[in-house]
Amino acid sequence: MKEFVQKHKQYLLSGVSFAIPFIACGGILIALAIGFAPMGASGPDFTIHEGYNQLQTIKITVLKHILNIGSASFALMLPVLAGYISYAMAGKPGLVAGFIGGYLAKESGAGFLGALLAGILAGHVVNWIKKLPVHKLLKPIMPILIIPILSSLVIGTVMLFVGSPIAGMMEGMQKWLEGMQGSSAILLGLILGAMIAFDMGGPVNKAAFFFGASMLEQGNYHIMGAVAAAICTPPLGMGLATFIQKKLWTQEQRESGIASFSMGMIGITEGAIPFAAAEPLRVIPCIMLGSMTASAIAMVYNVGNHAPHGGPIVLLVIDNRISYIFAIAVGTVVTALSINLVKSLSQSKESL
Repeated sequence: MKEFVQKHKQYLLSGVSFAIPFIACGGILIALAIGFAPMGASGPDFTIHEGYNQLQTIKITVLKHILNIGSASFALMLPVLAGYISYAMAGKPGLVAGFIGGYLAKESGAGFLGALLAGILAGHVVNWIKKLPVHKLLKPIMPILIIPILSSLVIGTVMLFVGSPIAGMMEGMQKWLEGMQGSSAILLGLILGAMIAFDMGGPVNKAAFFFGASMLEQGNYHIMGAVAAAICTPPLGMGLATFIQKKLWTQEQRESGIASFSMGMIGITEGAIPFAAAEPLRVIPCIMLGSMTASAIAMVYNVGNHAPHGGPIVLLVIDNRISYIFAIAVGTVVTALSINLVKSLSQSKESL
């Protein structure tokens, strides 16, 4: 069993190593675009409004161009992650099914966890097909034609079936959250924080985010305030963790930490994905703890957010700004300290 877990950990790490450049490139370009764009009522505004002078028009055009390129890089993250997990398991024949599974995970809303599932399933399916007895005339075309087609059909079908239940789950979670508005503010904040961090941009995250965004239309800015504080805590916390205890992290992870920190500053939760994909059972509980802390503090101090976005970048549209910064800072520190503690303990056990 231990050998099985170790092998799958290496498969995940392999997928992560290929996905990191896409996350870093996309995150930094998006950060540049959002950071210099004017802030509208619904977040960063890339619209060319009537009355803009030529310089303002050029600025918005360039920023939108940078945003589109960054978004393209970011959109490739899940297919690349799943594709190279499958590649690590099954070699080149596993690439097609893995990429298709990752793409469908993104399209169906299954998110980061769906991409991990797609990559691992694709690798196992391809390895199973490889073992099937075939005529010697078919062997030359198995890896370039038959295996990619069969495995893609299997993985594609699985991921397409996953999409519908996820959509229903999102709708159910939003209704459940709406029903909790009269409950304890701290409890609601804890739940929102846990959901935001759990799958980092996946369906559970989106259910909490859209609930917060829908409350803006009703004049309730406190829900989005809690969500905004929780959104940026995972990448900021993981980035901070690599800075304060460098020995616990590889050089590649420390470089990812820099990109993760910059993405946290503009509210991109996905900046923590490279760490979570490599060690999901250690990282996900720690980032959930940090986000729960941040969102609960934001709820207690009545932090309000007037824009459907998160992170320090929306500070200008925040009510109770000092409390907002405090919530993010505490959540970030909790994340960093908890993951470093977990890694320290696990490394101590492995050295025994």
